Amino acid sequence: MSQVSEPAPQATQYGQTPPPTRLDYTLQASDLIEVQVFQEDDLTRDVRLSQEYTVTLPLIGTVNLKGKTVRQACDLIRDLYNKDYLVNPQVSIIVKEYAARTVNVLGAVNLAGAVSFPPEQPMYLLDAIAKAGGFSRLADRTKVKLTRAESDGKVDAYIIDADDIIQGKSKETWPLQKDDTIYVPERLF
Repeated sequence: MSQVSEPAPQATQYGQTPPPTRLDYTLQASDLIEVQVFQEDDLTRDVRLSQEYTVTLPLIGTVNLKGKTVRQACDLIRDLYNKDYLVNPQVSIIVKEYAARTVNVLGAVNLAGAVSFPPEQPMYLLDAIAKAGGFSRLADRTKVKLTRAESDGKVDAYIIDADDIIQGKSKETWPLQKDDTIYVPERLF
């Protein structure tokens, strides 16, 4: 469960930009959130974001939270209550349950299958492969394929030399997105 206050972000693995703070977490369909209005207990609700990224709240009705961070959602809901119903309301949002985020790791790894990762932390290509038991002894680590469906429906595929990343020859760490697929082919002898 995540609350709105957050300590300063720490440096991350691979020298990348720190992960977003909980306030900067972008709400996802199926997240369960608690919306609280200070000193208005009858307005407090646990609501799950619909597949259209909407929630329904007392007095203000349906609110579209698509693309909104926790902070932006608090501001939007506060403004809606402030507009017609309350004077300077204090709104907070707690993410009580995050929508599942997984990537699929297939091919020449020791534990092929879906790998889950926390929504507030990035996962990189090598992290997912490690969570899938690492490369098998027959893996061709120079031709790892990453397939990603973009929001516009376009599918992109990338061939990645994981050995270059492991040896520090490449600075690209390949941050993953929900529902990416990683395929590790076998070496040809």
